[in-house]
Amino acid sequence: MKNIQALLLTEYGGINTLKISSVESPVAGVGQVLVRVHAAGVNGLDWKIRNGYLREVFPLQLPTILGVELAGVVEEVGAGITRLSKGDRVMGPIGGLGAYAELVAVNEANLSPIPDALNFVEAAALPLASVAAWKRLHLAGPIRSGQRILIQGAAGGLGGFAVQFAHQAGAVVYATALESHADYVRSLGADHVIAYDKEQFENLVSDIDLVLDYAGGDVLNHSWTVLSEPGAIVSAASPNIVASTPAGRRGLWYQNAPDTARLQAIAEDVANGRLQSKVTVVERFDDLPAAIERHRTQPQLGKTVVTFSDSII
Repeated sequence: MKNIQALLLTEYGGINTLKISSVESPVAGVGQVLVRVHAAGVNGLDWKIRNGYLREVFPLQLPTILGVELAGVVEEVGAGITRLSKGDRVMGPIGGLGAYAELVAVNEANLSPIPDALNFVEAAALPLASVAAWKRLHLAGPIRSGQRILIQGAAGGLGGFAVQFAHQAGAVVYATALESHADYVRSLGADHVIAYDKEQFENLVSDIDLVLDYAGGDVLNHSWTVLSEPGAIVSAASPNIVASTPAGRRGLWYQNAPDTARLQAIAEDVANGRLQSKVTVVERFDDLPAAIERHRTQPQLGKTVVTFSDSII
C-alpha cells in the first residue's frame, strides 16, 4: 500500500516533538470518503495538544497525526456514500485528529461542498472557527438586540467570526484585541474595542450579559468581575471552566461538533461577501511545526492555513 506524508506528534512537549513522517495511506471505510488534502487550518488546539495540556480531556495514543479541519478533493468513496462523489471539492472538521496528512479518511457526514467562489485556502479557514463561534455565541441562550457581549481575543479566527455574528444579531459588542488589531476588529462590527496591551478591560466595562472567552488564564479570572448578575461566560480556552465556575455564576464549555448545514450557510455568506474571513498567513506543509509554534507564541490576526500543494484553486 502507498505511503503518504503526515505530521506526527511523537510525544508531548515542544516543537521538536512534531515530525513530518511517512505513514501508511488510509482507506475509506463504510460511510467515509478519502480526501486528497489541499489545505488545512492551523488552530490553537494544535499546540495545546502538543504540549500535553489537554491529555486528560483528550487522551491520545502516540504517535498520532495532528490537525482537525481540512479542504480538498474526494479521491475515493467508501460503501454507503450518498451525497459525495469522486472529484467533489469538500471542506469540514474531521471529527477528531488527523487532518495534517496528504490523504484523510473522513465521515461523509462531516463534510460540506466548497462554494465555487472559494479556493481551498479560504475553505480550510472556515470549518472549526466559524461554526464554533456561532455555536458558542448561542450556547447560553438566544441573543437579543441590545445585549451586551464581551469577546476576549477578538482578532483571531474564532473571535473575528464571533464579533460578526454578535453584531448581526443586534448585540452591543465589546471586544479586546491588541491596539494594532483594533481597526480590524472595528471593521467586523465591534462597537467598543479595548486594547489589552494598553488598558485593563475590567476597569472599562461592566454589566456584561455574555463573555466569549478565547484567552483563558487571568483573562477568564478577571472576566467574572464584569458580568451582570444573570450573565454567563462561554469559554473556548478553559476546558475546566464548569468545575471552576464561582458559586452563583454560569460558566459553560462547548465541545466542537460537526454541523454541515451551519458550515455550508456560513461558507455561502463568506463567498457572497456577507461575512469576512481573514487568512493572514499561508504556510507550506514543511513549515507546519513552526506555524503551530508561532500560534502559541504570537497573538493571532485572522487565520493561519497550511497548504499541501502549490495550487490553491
